[in-house]
Amino acid sequence: MSSSVIFALVAGGVIGVALGALGGGGSVLAVPALIYLLGFTPVAATTASLIIVAVTSATALLAHARDGQVRWRTGLLFAAAGTGPAMLGGALAGRLPTALLTVAFAALAVTAAFRMLRRRPLAEGSVQREGSVQIRSGRAAAVGAGLGAVTGVLGVGGGFLAVPALVNVLGMRMRAAVGTSLLVITVNSVAALGLRAGTATGLNWAVIGPFAGAAVLGAWDGKRLAAKVSGPALQRVFAVVLLAVAAFMLVDAVV
Repeated sequence: MSSSVIFALVAGGVIGVALGALGGGGSVLAVPALIYLLGFTPVAATTASLIIVAVTSATALLAHARDGQVRWRTGLLFAAAGTGPAMLGGALAGRLPTALLTVAFAALAVTAAFRMLRRRPLAEGSVQREGSVQIRSGRAAAVGAGLGAVTGVLGVGGGFLAVPALVNVLGMRMRAAVGTSLLVITVNSVAALGLRAGTATGLNWAVIGPFAGAAVLGAWDGKRLAAKVSGPALQRVFAVVLLAVAAFMLVDAVV
């Protein structure tokens, strides 16, 4: 077994656990792994990351849906509202310096993390089902559009931004936010892949295949881990991971 396949299996497992347990972090973790560990170009890495994240998120989504931890109407509205702004944001991103985009995303991640650390989590005593908490459609659409614009400009962070938005702005419980975020990530990844159809040629499938397979298996483990951890603890873990990612991005931008 080559070193590339071993790196792909290890990285895929870690990313799968993150997606399954936290509902985000796939693209933020996958793109650096593909570039720095596996030698992908940035364009190929972002395309391969979308493929891996789409497959893994869809798998993890099914597991969370079986437990009733997906707010389908809110998630689909959230994703649909962000599609157009994400495309416009992507066009704007090409005119902005890369370092500025990196610092902006890191600052946003830090803000979201501190909000989640300060916020008192909602009770996790019962399974949250569609309609158990009143969420206005207009507010969900507005937040989704804003998130889509930010994600389009900054390029990554769909799940890492969606979960804090679902918890902090829409008042969702952490576990429901994780499940619903996976729905948003799946829809957004498939939509983004449709726009990148021409860049999928020439990818190293001998690496992407094991990477995606390990991520899918890791997502199941992540889902089981999330079920054993309390909502407040899961929220704190998510915030700490956000801070770590932000620190890495800031160091990368400066160096």
